[in-house]
Amino acid sequence: MAQSSLRKLFSSQRVYVIGDVMLDHYILGKVDRISPEAPVPVVAVAAYDDRAGGAANVALNIKACGAETAIFSVIGDDTTAKKLRAVLTKAKVDHKGMIASKERMTTMKARVIGNNHQLLRYDQEDTHALSNKEEIALFKAFSAACTKKKPNAVVLEDYDKGVLTPTLIKQVITFCNKHKIPTLVDPKKKHFFDYSGCTVFKPNLKEMREGLGETIEPNPPALKKAVEALNKKMPHEATLITLAEHGVFYSDANNEGVIPAHLRRIADVSGAGDTVVAVAALAVAAKFPMHEVAALSNLAGGLVCEHPGVVSIDIKKLEEEYA
Repeated sequence: MAQSSLRKLFSSQRVYVIGDVMLDHYILGKVDRISPEAPVPVVAVAAYDDRAGGAANVALNIKACGAETAIFSVIGDDTTAKKLRAVLTKAKVDHKGMIASKERMTTMKARVIGNNHQLLRYDQEDTHALSNKEEIALFKAFSAACTKKKPNAVVLEDYDKGVLTPTLIKQVITFCNKHKIPTLVDPKKKHFFDYSGCTVFKPNLKEMREGLGETIEPNPPALKKAVEALNKKMPHEATLITLAEHGVFYSDANNEGVIPAHLRRIADVSGAGDTVVAVAALAVAAKFPMHEVAALSNLAGGLVCEHPGVVSIDIKKLEEEYA
């Protein structure tokens, strides 16, 4: 593939993201002593950094690949929301579909980093399901945007924070199927079997094991059997299972197989799943066959693991390695 082909293909795509957004807040510093008050390191803070996480990170990855995107979620009416919007505005990601609610707080994961090592993480979040009023408002914003500018694909990004309720999931997938818009799902445990009718279902191996309640080995026969069991409970078109150091397994009506992971110097796996589903969505939007969707998204996930913290894919590097 020519080096500019991916960027050219992706720049003509529009992919929307709906689901749980969050702010990844980093407190960065140096450690050279232990506290006299307790056996814990003292971090001399040097800098703070805010990054978009969850569904917002998926949107950032889509934008980094040159495509058009928009994010749909329900967040709090708080300082964290303002910081998250600022990150998205800087990246030129449309966040008009993020609805502020006084009934919940915006999710934040704060990480304390000392001498390039994560020492502590603390979270602030509400994980209760959206109210009926919030569900209606969010679906209205999403469907209106899709009607105004039809996307080439939609990602449902679930972090079990309450935005993707069974009712909303069904509404989104039904709407997308009616309008022939492919849907890609990055699931979590709580609503694992609520995505019937989606186009591509992308769990990781741990999520597959928890969802099916089975020990699944990362080999093709075992994975094929697991996908068959999954399809009986939740019919869908294609499955993409990330296998960490073993690569990815893909399966659809025509083919299945494992694509091995590329050897990498792993710095941090945070956000890798967001990158995988973002690039997979772009490949599906561009009508790549499933084995190419798997190969490209597998490569993208590995590339972001070479960097500390949650980062977006570098489209130039992705093009170079995929060429």
